[in-house]
Amino acid sequence: MEVDWDNFLWPYEVDWDNFLWPYNEAVRELKVKFRSLRQGFLTKGEHSPIEFVIGRVKTVDSIKEKMTRRVISPDVIETDMQDIAGIRIVTQFVNDIYKVVDLIHARDDMEVVEERDYIQNAKPSGYRSYHMVINYTVYLPEGPKKLIAEIQIRTLAMNFWATVEHTLNYKYQGVYPEDISKRLKSTAEAAYKLDEEMSSIKDEVQEAQKIFTKNKGKEKS
Repeated sequence: MEVDWDNFLWPYEVDWDNFLWPYNEAVRELKVKFRSLRQGFLTKGEHSPIEFVIGRVKTVDSIKEKMTRRVISPDVIETDMQDIAGIRIVTQFVNDIYKVVDLIHARDDMEVVEERDYIQNAKPSGYRSYHMVINYTVYLPEGPKKLIAEIQIRTLAMNFWATVEHTLNYKYQGVYPEDISKRLKSTAEAAYKLDEEMSSIKDEVQEAQKIFTKNKGKEKS
């Protein structure tokens, strides 16, 4: 049953604008940092393990729904809800995922506190992705504030599948008809097979990308 959050009676008040502002700042900074990291590889003429980066902060409705579903009280939102700030890093190849993981571990401006490898250990639905939970510090007018953010790292194929599955979830609320569930699992395996096949010709793909980039530069000059 869908909850009408506009008319839902909450036993407490939360200043959501003030609460979410540090998370919005964290997402903005993290997107800039990872996009700059990608540009650094490209500037040096190297293959970037990062294809693109997106980020979002959970909506108030989404936070309220999760608080109710998981019985999370307001005083522990910041520690018990790890995905209020979310960053998604999309790669071309599976081994790029682990390169990004290593790059994140090597940084001193974020601390990895939890990892879940759904690449090697896919969820029953077929979902694959690498999840990292980090501590990240933003600097507010009143001083530094450490908060939790989640980073999801996946290939283009995994991202396509996860996006479609997420859309279907709005309709079925996670309880899929048997035929839909079977098709999702089948397409998840097909997506991973595509990743494996693309990885087998990775060197050729990267060489073609270098040639394309060089020729594109000549066209502009």
